Amino acid sequence: MGLLTVNYCNLLFSSVILVEMTKDDIISLPNDHLRQRSKKVGVVSDAVRKLAEDMQAATLDWEDSREHEVGVALAGVQVDELTRIVVIRQDFDDKTNRNFNVFINPEITKFEGEINEDFEGCLSIPDVYGKVPRYSKVRVRALNLQGKQVRIKAEGFLARVFQHEIDHTNGKVFIDHIKDKPEAYFRLEADGSLTPLDYEKNIANNAALWE
Repeated sequence: MGLLTVNYCNLLFSSVILVEMTKDDIISLPNDHLRQRSKKVGVVSDAVRKLAEDMQAATLDWEDSREHEVGVALAGVQVDELTRIVVIRQDFDDKTNRNFNVFINPEITKFEGEINEDFEGCLSIPDVYGKVPRYSKVRVRALNLQGKQVRIKAEGFLARVFQHEIDHTNGKVFIDHIKDKPEAYFRLEADGSLTPLDYEKNIANNAALWE
């Protein structure tokens, strides 16, 4: 519901050390890359698989720095890679399960069910939450890490996550769905509770949030 750091450090004698991404690689608004459409992956290469691993590492590092939040998913653009890759947590309720599924070139083929409002946050919009309308069910087509096509029927929170992340691949963030809804914005407090934000003061004229 992070700029890209160098992933390879060249040392003496041309040796190379692989460096995992961290939370510091996750870009945030007003970075205008978050408003750009990502490109499709042509070939599921080792570089694509490494990017997926890095995205998972960055998400978990972010989660480890937040007391009351879980890193449920991330899109490639959020680590400043305009590539249609999405990683989604396998278990949203168990923080000890730190495994993810990877979806390459994901697209929603059908929206189904009812439109419901629920809270969403975003690693690229720190400390702002919103009550966002989403379809309760979606059908998704994507490639897996082996380059094979997969089809998913998602409902409930998973359907919301897919819609949120696929929005990212199209240059859209969750606040775009509630731009003109003053009552839809909330702040995460230190104790983990959500309290309403003053729309005029914190949102409407916040140049960091809008193009």
